[in-house]
Amino acid sequence: MSDEKLFYMGIDIGTFETKGVIIDQSCSIIVTHVEKHGLENHRPGYYEHDAEKVWWHDFCATSRALLKKAAVSNSQIACIGASTLGCDCLPVDEDCQPLRKAILYGIDSRAQKEIAYLADYYGEKDVKRIFGRPICTGDVAPKILWLKNNEPDVYKNAKKFLTGVSYIVAKLTGEYKLDGFLGRASFRPFYREDGRIDKKACSIFCSPDQIARTAKSTDIAGYVTDRAADQTGLAVGTSVIVGTGDSAAEAISTGILNAGDLMLQFGSSLFIYCCTDHLVEDDRIRGNNYTIPGMFSVAAGTNTCGTLTRWYRDTIFPDFLANELAGGENAFGTMLSGLEKIPAGSDGLVTLPYFAGERTPINDPNAKGMIFGLNLKHTRSHLYKSALESVGYSVSQHIEILHELGIKIGKVMAVGGGTKSRVWMQIIADVIGMDIGIAKVTLGAAYGDALMAALGTGRFNNFSELEKVIKLETVITPNLRNHEKYKEFRRIFDVLYLNNKELMHRI
Repeated sequence: MSDEKLFYMGIDIGTFETKGVIIDQSCSIIVTHVEKHGLENHRPGYYEHDAEKVWWHDFCATSRALLKKAAVSNSQIACIGASTLGCDCLPVDEDCQPLRKAILYGIDSRAQKEIAYLADYYGEKDVKRIFGRPICTGDVAPKILWLKNNEPDVYKNAKKFLTGVSYIVAKLTGEYKLDGFLGRASFRPFYREDGRIDKKACSIFCSPDQIARTAKSTDIAGYVTDRAADQTGLAVGTSVIVGTGDSAAEAISTGILNAGDLMLQFGSSLFIYCCTDHLVEDDRIRGNNYTIPGMFSVAAGTNTCGTLTRWYRDTIFPDFLANELAGGENAFGTMLSGLEKIPAGSDGLVTLPYFAGERTPINDPNAKGMIFGLNLKHTRSHLYKSALESVGYSVSQHIEILHELGIKIGKVMAVGGGTKSRVWMQIIADVIGMDIGIAKVTLGAAYGDALMAALGTGRFNNFSELEKVIKLETVITPNLRNHEKYKEFRRIFDVLYLNNKELMHRI
């Protein structure tokens, strides 16, 4: 094969959809494909996906669709990169068949008893030493413990406890590998600093043999098997990198490569990554290593972002959704109409976006949503703008923490589906009072997966070289008058949670 005929495939499986892309040697997008799927929430705090029917089905369908759309031979795909939603808990049997539906990332809060038990078991000092922060719903270890306590038959028959990306890689290659970054970020205390499994630390959770070995995200995990080739349409023997989580892949896709670079990922949840040159430890956020060797990161997240706008569409604007389904304008676009005429602060309306509890910085799975300040002049458009502003207030809280910790923020890049709304992005820029950049390619994690696949097979020598192909499209500059107004509403936002936390926990 000549170099110009090589391509790279990236597929990202998210909370509500799967996106795929094929790029060429210059990292230009050749084709994309999207598969929609649902999210199961059968009990408060319980969030699941059927790994076989959603994750693997979507991967296979997306792979086949991409190859068909691109009209390229499967032998021309030099490498495949995958990512999936956060860190999940999926027990599988000897044949890598799921034993139950996957327990999803930090939005799933069923393991609160296990978190409390582990906090007591380790003690405050060792929790800080081992986890670097309080144990939270984003950690996989308490989810495994929940299975041990509540579903003993599933636990007993588990060959491995996987997360989404390690499941996909195992289905493709038969190899059980995990990005060392994810291992250190969300699988504590299973791995040592060097990525080796800590057998003693595993003892109260599972056997060391039940978790995957770690490697770098761009390392070749294995090669597409005969069985996987039949299902995906890929060529037998195609290289597959270890891959990573969706947020890390999204950060790479938008150029979060140097210390001080900050990503705002507008997906179903809002995820924040700040690249740093040293390990940051603070109970309000999550300091870890990074998928780029030798670098570190600060991770943070707001549970409801796209899910919040979806709730407003389905619940507050059902007529707009009905019109869209009948062939009319996109409901989300219609919902934005006229928002620019509503002043900053939505005429005295403040929303707490804790409709599914909250991750950072309050780390409270029992937090509740709130719409404060309602009067008879408010319309549903006021409600919606206040919801969009609430995500900005959360971003502002995190930026304030980073400043407190002495982190100098260089560039702020927004990525994900939310960037389609320039009205929303302007609100965010106004709230935080900083420029927000948007790259030319806003596809997100799938593009990052493809870039890392190219890196894994030698198209690039290191992550820094990706700066050559990640180009800026636009910069959104804040309205400083609005920013001054938002400062007061941010203070109200903070106090509303503190003053109502106890009442939230009673409900």
